[in-house]
Amino acid sequence: MDILEKIIAYKKQEIKKLKNEVSLEKLVKSPNFKRTPLSLKKALTSAGSTGIIAEYKRKSPSKGIINDTSSVVEVTQGYLKANVAAQSILTDFEFFGGSIIDIIQARVINETTPILRKDFIVDAFQIVEAKAIGADAILLIAACLTTQELKNYGALAKELGLDVLYEVHSEEELDKIVLDDKIIGINNRNLKTFKVDLEHSISLAEKIPQSCVKVSESGISDPRIITGLKEYGFQGFLIGENFMKTDNPGEACQHFINQID
Repeated sequence: MDILEKIIAYKKQEIKKLKNEVSLEKLVKSPNFKRTPLSLKKALTSAGSTGIIAEYKRKSPSKGIINDTSSVVEVTQGYLKANVAAQSILTDFEFFGGSIIDIIQARVINETTPILRKDFIVDAFQIVEAKAIGADAILLIAACLTTQELKNYGALAKELGLDVLYEVHSEEELDKIVLDDKIIGINNRNLKTFKVDLEHSISLAEKIPQSCVKVSESGISDPRIITGLKEYGFQGFLIGENFMKTDNPGEACQHFINQID
């Protein structure tokens, strides 16, 4: 099993157990369920947007511990001050050290900027849960979902008012998605090998229609890379480790954004 298969197998068991403990009715009664989610698409495409989706994550399977000292509250405050377009928060515990509590805490102090729930979604339950905890958008990873699941989960998210970031790593995965008016994230990191290749975003970009919002994910460590990617039509840039590996992720993010041409 590669790491992605391992994560998905674990996630399916985790959600099966969770569904026995938490009812959909309880999620729907959550106070956050009544709020109108913020638009990730609008945040990335509006005039003056930095395009930066700044991520909060404690660890990863490839890097181990990245930052287990900066709290989600501190980092959220720093990212908001840096004027990020959106915030991404890892909620997977087993492999990334995250929790739904991280989004709940961030939402209390962040009322203005979209929050993307970053997790491995394998069940509709997680999409309802995302709305209940105050997320504005979800991630759907084409590598671990069928064409039908991508369609069904995307439709459910839309029904709940949540935006979807569809993540792909190859043309084959891109072919699973109906490419009209979607937010498409190209992951420069191969989730099977964890190798990073920025040329990946560029080669896949031309296969994505103009109606879509293009997001480049992973491996972005230099503001000049943003300038280059913009020339290929990218409007969103998901960056996590580059900020989180520092003592002050918010300040690192501010410094990075200040250097973008």
